[in-house]
Amino acid sequence: MNPLNYVPLHVHSCFSPQWGVRKLDDICRTARAAGLSALALTDRNGLYGIPHFLDCARRHGLQPIIGSEAVHQGQRAILLVRDSDGYANLCRLLSDLHCANNFVLADSLQRYRRGLTVLSDDEQVLRPLRRQSREHLFVELSPGHRMHQALQLSKSLALPQVATSRAVLIDAADYEIHRLLRAIALNTTFSQLPTAATAADCDRLLSPTTMAGYFPHCPQALENTLKIAESCCFQGDFSLVFPAFREHSETEAYALLEARTRTGAAWRYGQIDANVEERLQKELRLIRTKGFAHYFLVVEELVKQSPRTCGRGSAAASLVAYCLGITHVDPIAYNLFFERFLNEGRLDPPDIDIDFPWDERDAILDFAFARYGAGRAAMVANQIGFRGRSAIREVAKVFGLPDAEIKTLTERISDYWKADQTAAAVAGHPLFNGESFSSDWLEILRLARCLDGQLRHLSLHCGGLVIVPDEIRRYVPVENSAKGLPVIQWEKDQAENSGLVKIDILGNRSLAVIRDALAAVKQNTGRSIDYATWQPLADEKTRRLLRSGETMGCFYIESPATRLLLKRMWRNNPNEANCDLFDHLVMASSIIRPAANRFILEFLARMHGAPWTHLHPLLSEALGETYGIAIYQEQITQVAMALAGFSAFDGDQLRKIISKKDKRQKLADYRRQFQHGAQDRGVSLEVVDALWEQILSFAGYSFCKPHSASYALVSCKSAYLKAHYPAEFMAAVISNRGGFYSPAAYISEARRMHLEILPPDINRSTAHYYGRRRSLRVGLMQIGGLSQAALNTLLKERQTQGDFVDFQDFLGRVAIDPADIRLLIKAGCFDELEGKQRRPALLWELLAHRRTAATAQASLFAAPSPPLPMPPPYDEKTVLEQEQEALGMLVSIHPLVLYRSRLARLNPVDSSMMLRWTGRHVTMIGWWVTGKTVQDKNGRPMEFVSFEDQSGIYDATFFPQAYARFCRKLTRRRPYVLKGKVEEEFGVPTLTVTWIGFLEEVPAKPSDRSGKDLQSM
Repeated sequence: MNPLNYVPLHVHSCFSPQWGVRKLDDICRTARAAGLSALALTDRNGLYGIPHFLDCARRHGLQPIIGSEAVHQGQRAILLVRDSDGYANLCRLLSDLHCANNFVLADSLQRYRRGLTVLSDDEQVLRPLRRQSREHLFVELSPGHRMHQALQLSKSLALPQVATSRAVLIDAADYEIHRLLRAIALNTTFSQLPTAATAADCDRLLSPTTMAGYFPHCPQALENTLKIAESCCFQGDFSLVFPAFREHSETEAYALLEARTRTGAAWRYGQIDANVEERLQKELRLIRTKGFAHYFLVVEELVKQSPRTCGRGSAAASLVAYCLGITHVDPIAYNLFFERFLNEGRLDPPDIDIDFPWDERDAILDFAFARYGAGRAAMVANQIGFRGRSAIREVAKVFGLPDAEIKTLTERISDYWKADQTAAAVAGHPLFNGESFSSDWLEILRLARCLDGQLRHLSLHCGGLVIVPDEIRRYVPVENSAKGLPVIQWEKDQAENSGLVKIDILGNRSLAVIRDALAAVKQNTGRSIDYATWQPLADEKTRRLLRSGETMGCFYIESPATRLLLKRMWRNNPNEANCDLFDHLVMASSIIRPAANRFILEFLARMHGAPWTHLHPLLSEALGETYGIAIYQEQITQVAMALAGFSAFDGDQLRKIISKKDKRQKLADYRRQFQHGAQDRGVSLEVVDALWEQILSFAGYSFCKPHSASYALVSCKSAYLKAHYPAEFMAAVISNRGGFYSPAAYISEARRMHLEILPPDINRSTAHYYGRRRSLRVGLMQIGGLSQAALNTLLKERQTQGDFVDFQDFLGRVAIDPADIRLLIKAGCFDELEGKQRRPALLWELLAHRRTAATAQASLFAAPSPPLPMPPPYDEKTVLEQEQEALGMLVSIHPLVLYRSRLARLNPVDSSMMLRWTGRHVTMIGWWVTGKTVQDKNGRPMEFVSFEDQSGIYDATFFPQAYARFCRKLTRRRPYVLKGKVEEEFGVPTLTVTWIGFLEEVPAKPSDRSGKDLQSM
């Protein structure tokens, strides 16, 4: 027998959760090097990596065979797909395995056997199937796995044999990683890991020659692998699967879509002019050709469930979407490139992302599942692996290290470090300077690297919903999420590559902020603002706020980097009159991506009027509106079309490949195409290289213009509310817990806006923060540890029976846990009723109330209670300590007030005065607000940190040398003394830090040692 007549039919990859080891590329490359022509992927209880496998196998010249090893309650079988029926049945069976409470593998196989080839050495599985039919049923023989018993079973059931190697490993070194994954899965240590819970050391991807050596006595077992491979002809021939809107035919759906679109166009424009009509006809014709009408109608129906949405992504370039109310930015007025969303050559499905207020999203999903049913709809998965911190934590647990020791290391590790980068990062990071590691820790760091790319479990994607016209379990296995929603086994890229059309239903806290602020405005002033027709940029006060960069709390433009950019764009800009505000907000939200940092200064210079020319005249249309610099994703496509003769389809494919992780070969092909096309048009190689550098800056994180425009509109609405209704707006920002900053930072911002900060009050506070006129009332939600039951009880009592008269009235009316009442006292909730000086007395009254209640229950003739003590009031330090403890922050004063005598000794420069000190070395005071660690061009860590003093927020830069020296000191819990040089760009100052120390280490001013400082609290 030819030893190459063998196909591996039982192979596990890293997509076998905490069982398989190797990545698909490793497996396919090894198989091809061994002379194999086909390969089955049979990951455990799922098809988690099948779309990736199909692509990978074909790239390596292998015939891919789709399969899975189903393992459940002691029964197991390898299930291989022969045809489309078999694929659908495998998806159904695996779905039942994960979702059905009464699942039995042998019974389910009898139901879903059609189109599947079954391999097993489990008599409980084989015998009932044998009674049905012997066809496509095999006994699995594997080295090291009871081959003698399997041969006997084959004879007794008269079933043919098939040889497998149950490949989990490629080489011996993989076994250590496999054991590590099994120990993590079983939450045990290496020393206690049972051998029966792991694969055998010989379960490897073996060469045909090696396999032939194992089966000299039954060569037919090897020959049968080839026959099975030949019968497995289904290789994932997926096509687009659109949702069906009601029971409409394609023709009916298109007619309905056109009618609704034209009605919407009249609503948006009043009169449909020639430009609108031409664009409508173009889009509708393409939608009809592509068969996308059902999809638009389904999305429109979902959007109508909420009056406040933000349709974003490339779909915002669609006039049809705008007319249907799916998006809210006029694609004609803002010159949005429709081909980024849909073009003649596009093969993959359209993608419409819709933001809803975060607390309405679940209701939208409930509507979708109620309308289409769980049988037709499911959520897209996130396939969760091991990041750097979780990888180290899990490996350390396997080594048996205590949690406290593990935490001392992991708390210094960024969530953004990947597992394979962590060991090197720890070894060279300044946070670990001078630290020596034990041999165990060195081994832990080494093994943690190996967890990169391993599938751990599924979670819900932040918004992806898939709806199909018939049965979702025909297309992909489904599991139940922790929330009880059905979730497919694929992440978004695999779902799209397999033709499943998803709708992203996303939760956006800023939409809830706008909703709640508008409701408060209406309640306080009687004014109603229509969200859909609102034009915030018609208001000059809003425009001034946006140009100032004082946008803390405003959606998407509140991060330190974006606020700094806005200030640099508009401060002292002599060219301001020629710069449309909205257009430049759109540019700002896209160019802020990290990879574009090298272009930002040139962008700012050109915006401020510096002379410039296009790298080539052919780029004038593509890059004219963005100062000759590629800012938006679709400009990749437009540049490729204009300069190198790409079609819209090829240009869009280039744009997609730029953002992919595994892109080197395809990108090299497009690089050559781009260069040759440009040179054919007489473009120099120097210009080609400069443009290619701009194109590469779009790798990973970047936006298209329609997306940026949609976000910019929400930003403008946020800014309008901050400008005109600051109290209502800031209350909504903090209450929705969704901004970039902590509640303490927003409280400081409110104080800088001259709002009065009011403490929580038992009669005036609601659960959420409440703003009116120039005051902001802290909500009861801010009290740490206050139970939801207590909160609901007191609010209900107050609503039904009116305000509380005094503390005794409260005790008599509200039956809640005394621990909750103590928290209310410490938070100052009774200060308005009883006075701050009575806090100690209230605690005695609470104790007496409890004692009286207990005594009354025990006896009808209770003795009178003794008189209560009259404790003195708390001093100022104790009151502030209680405020910090109960609320997690100080709201009555800025925390730097506690250090007033130390501040007097230092005489620091206020942040509001920084510009006056440009180019000079200064001393400043700062409370840490937020920070971002990045790497310089040489890969060295550095950090941008925002600090605040009592006059404002300022940005400080710790370049690598300063970061290495001071990074261990940086914490958000203490105030700092900072020394450094004030730098200025485009009229905006920042501090380059050269030294940092703790403010409490500064001696108090000698003449003021009276104890007025309270920083020792």
